[in-house]
This record gives sequence, C-alpha cells and structure tokens, in this order.
Amino acid sequence: MKRGKRIISTMLAVVLAAVLLPVLPASKVRAEEGKSLPQIRLSVGNGQTTPQYKAGEKIALSVKIENQGQAAAKNVRITPVIDNEKEWPFEIQNMNEDRLLETIDPGVSTEAIWEWKVREDVETKAYKTVFHISYSDETNEYQEEKVIYIKTTEAEKEEPGNGEEQQGGENIPQEEQVPPTDVGASMGGGEIYNSDPVATGGGSTNPSVPRVIVTGFRTDPQVVNAGSNFRLTVQIKNTSASTAVSNMLFDLQAPSAGTEAAAEAPAFLPASGSSSIYLDSIPAGEIREISIDLNARADLVQKPYSISMSMKYENSNAEQFEGTSSLAIPVQQAARFEFSEIEIAPESIQVGEEANLTCSLYNTGRTKLYNVKVKFAGDGISAKDVFVGNVESGATGTIDGMLTGESEIPAGTKCKMIVSYEDEAGKVSTKEEEFELEVLPAVTEDVGMMTEAPVEEKGFPILPVVVGVIVVAAVVVTVILIRRKKKKQAWEEEEDLVDEVDRFTEDE
Repeated sequence: MKRGKRIISTMLAVVLAAVLLPVLPASKVRAEEGKSLPQIRLSVGNGQTTPQYKAGEKIALSVKIENQGQAAAKNVRITPVIDNEKEWPFEIQNMNEDRLLETIDPGVSTEAIWEWKVREDVETKAYKTVFHISYSDETNEYQEEKVIYIKTTEAEKEEPGNGEEQQGGENIPQEEQVPPTDVGASMGGGEIYNSDPVATGGGSTNPSVPRVIVTGFRTDPQVVNAGSNFRLTVQIKNTSASTAVSNMLFDLQAPSAGTEAAAEAPAFLPASGSSSIYLDSIPAGEIREISIDLNARADLVQKPYSISMSMKYENSNAEQFEGTSSLAIPVQQAARFEFSEIEIAPESIQVGEEANLTCSLYNTGRTKLYNVKVKFAGDGISAKDVFVGNVESGATGTIDGMLTGESEIPAGTKCKMIVSYEDEAGKVSTKEEEFELEVLPAVTEDVGMMTEAPVEEKGFPILPVVVGVIVVAAVVVTVILIRRKKKKQAWEEEEDLVDEVDRFTEDE
C-alpha cells in the first residue's frame, strides 16, 4: 500500500515538472534533462550618477542597460511604470513610452533615451521611478522591474514683474527657451542650438555615437524681410573622427506665429517643394552644406524666429540615430509711413520773415519708429530741427516747424523735409518729402522814403489850420462888432426919438 502511494506521488511530480518547466526562470536547472538554461542578467543604470533636473526643464533621460549574463537577451523592451501621476516627475506627453532595444549580446550595453519635460510643480527631492523590462532567450520570456531615482529642484519663486526673461527687447516665456547642448554664432548673425544624438534602432554595439551638429548658417539676402523669399544655407558637420554617416534626412519646421498658435501658419514656409532635405553622406570629421528656399510671412513681428531641424542618419553598420538643432533667424519688418498734405502759412514771405510748416506722419507699418527727427533743407531758407519722438505702429506723429527766409526763392522752387528714424537695432534710416515756399526780396530804400511821405503830410497842414482859426476868429469878431454897432445905432435912434417927443411936448 505504501509503495503504491510513493509511485503515485512520483508520477504527479513528473507531470507537474513537465507543465511548469517552460515558465521557470533561466537560472533554474533542468535536473531531469541535465542541462543549464542560458544565464541573462540585465543591469539598469549601472555606473550612472543620479540625474538632477530643474522644474520646467526639457531633458533627455538616458538609461544604460547592460547584459552581464552569458546569453543574448532578445526582444528587450523597457517601459516606464506610471501608477501615480503626482509621483512621476515628468509631464505625460505620449500614449506609449515603450523603448524597443532589440537584442543585447553578452557583455554589451546600450541606452534607452526619453525626451521629457520636468513638471513645473515638482518638489526638491528624489523621485522613485519604476521601469518594467521584458526580454527573452531562445525558449523563455522574462520580466522584471528596476527602480531609478531622479532628483529634482523646485522652481524658484520669481519677484513680481520678473516672470519672463528679456532678449533683444522682446519678452520670451521660459517654456520656449530650450536649454542648448551647444550654442554657436551663425554665419548670418543668428544663434544655433544642438542636442545630443539619440540611438533609435539597429541594436547599437558601438560605444562611440557619431554626432552630427550644425556649425553655422547664412541667409541670402543677409537681412530677411517679412513678406519676402530667402535662401537658408546650413553647415552640417560630422564630429566623429572615425565614423562616417549616411542616408541623412533633414526636416525643417518653423514655429507658428500669433496668439492662437494652433490656428496660425508657421513663420516660414518652403517657397517651393517640401521642407525635407536629403543628403547622401558626410565622411568623418567633414562639413557639408544643405540649402532650402523659404518665405517669411508678411505679418511677422520684427524679432528672431527659430527653425527646428531634425536629423536622421545611419552609421556604416546601419545603426540609426536622431538629433535636433534649432536656428534663430532675425526677421526685419520694413518701416512704412506716409505724410499728410504739407501746409505752409503764409505761402509767400519776404526775406527775414517766417512761415509755419505743419503736417502729420502716419506710421502704417508693423514696427515702431524710434527717435523720429525732421530737418529742412533748401537754398534760401533756414530752420531749427524738429524732434517728433517715438511713433508706435498705427499711431500719428505731428511735424511743426518754423522756416525763415534767408534769400530770395522764386515760386516753384523745391525745398526738402528730411525725416530720420531708428529701428529696434538702432539703425538710422531717412526719407525725404518736397515742398514749395516763395521768398520775396526785402523792401528797397526808395519804397521806404515813399512810406515816410505821409508823416510829412501829417505835419504840413499846421499853418492852414492856424490861418483858418484866425479867419474864423476875425469873422466872429467882425460879427460881434457889427452887432454892437447896430445895437448902438438903435439905442441912439431911440434916444433921439425920446428927445423929439420931449421937445414936442414942451412946445405945446
């Protein structure tokens, strides 16, 4: 009886071993077959220092994976595990963050790289990040999880009014400033930003990654005006001293301009064809140039605009790499302004007299006019300069000057009003407008004597007036004397009549 139970137990053990053996770890030994499974041991981040990032920073997280076992690890896939968004230090941007590393041979290491942006609200601490790794050998699949710690620094508290950094008079939000790996000056005066290359496939076994960067660029014409076409020529260098790169594809993308970026067109568009450029190869350590014809939108504000250029290329082992660069291209807005009708009062003056000139300046362009000044030029006139000041886009400036006639100017002679102004870079430009002013000769001395004659005529009539007064006085005296004489005669006649009456009375 006991012997029968032992036989049944042995048979059950054999059946369980046959069922469970395919899923056992490779480190287990198949005692029944007398063979050992291939040993695979992956180390993650071995020898790497703990990365430390700042809040809001755009980063490239590189995780080193090494096969320290004795057999090749195939179909290696690494995936970040995000169970709690608040405990994950990066912004979640993509639906799938898997990285397929293909095969890792024994003793070989490779890298998995993610481009992420650190959350703005991270704290100053070490975040625990978990990565799930799956791989297989000839017969079995394996899965494990590895922990990587990432240190972050919280955002600095900004003083009121200092939330944005200044560059060339323009406010640029912090999120638009990409921390460059390499920064260089372009051949045309702009700036260049290069990132580190990323291995994207092919099972790289070469510890030396060929790096392709932008060393310079130029534009033709040199000054890019809004609304015009220009040719962009970019210098590309293979910095590797031993590895050539080939099958290169470049794609240029300009940012959208305007407040509603999703609805706006890019700042630069290809003048014809595609925005992609193909280059056959670049030998080790050499430089090549690529060119593309672009058009700058007519409504662009005057400031530098960036062009992001992605690069895909291969080495001699068909291992694939990617890199990015950014070019900052300054765009100029041509100043445009108009004058109202020039008014001069009076339109004709004599030498030594003044006339008042007035008109309005309308800024019809999209750029601000700085330090607007007005000068007047012409034979026979002089005037003080007029300072108008800064004139905003869409605004009106007033020109009001006094012109003095220095010498005779015939009617129809042209004089000039010269307007000078500065752009944002301080470059001075001028524009001229013509006007007419007649200056008559000054009055001669003969005419002056004729004008003095009335003064003498005013003093001359004194004698006739005196004579007239005397005559009038004589007439008045004569009239008075005659009246007195008549009165006396009448009185005498009255006396004689009285005497006659008295005598007549006495005779009776």
